[in-house]
Amino acid sequence: MNDRIRTLHALEQEVGILMRRVRRALTERAALVHPSLQPSSYVMLAHLIEAGPRRSADIAEKFDLDKGAVSRQVQHLVDLGLVERAPDPDDGRATILTATPEAVERLEAVSRRRIVELDARLAEWTSEDLEELVTRFARYNQTLDRH
Repeated sequence: MNDRIRTLHALEQEVGILMRRVRRALTERAALVHPSLQPSSYVMLAHLIEAGPRRSADIAEKFDLDKGAVSRQVQHLVDLGLVERAPDPDDGRATILTATPEAVERLEAVSRRRIVELDARLAEWTSEDLEELVTRFARYNQTLDRH
């Protein structure tokens, strides 16, 4: 096995560790927003807050999910009081989903806490180190998106 292949295997291992860490973090963050919030619904809610009001079909497309799965998660978010539905003014058959002010406030609080914790854990990293990591992650993600 040559060095490049060994490095690619090491990359896959590190990405796997990162994925497990992200899954654990999403579970923790979801619970901080609401004790009954599912991690997958947390991701959807975060997207809705970041992107603004959206139709369920837009969310299904963004996350490459079945409309039924999105519908169940949206209902979960509505039941928890984190998302509201309103008629779509451009299509009477569709609804627009909007995060409630409470959801925005809770997610922002979790985000602030997360940044403080991340800053503490990466205290030994220089700003340049962090910028390089962000640049490399962005390049990695852009490359994988092209293929």
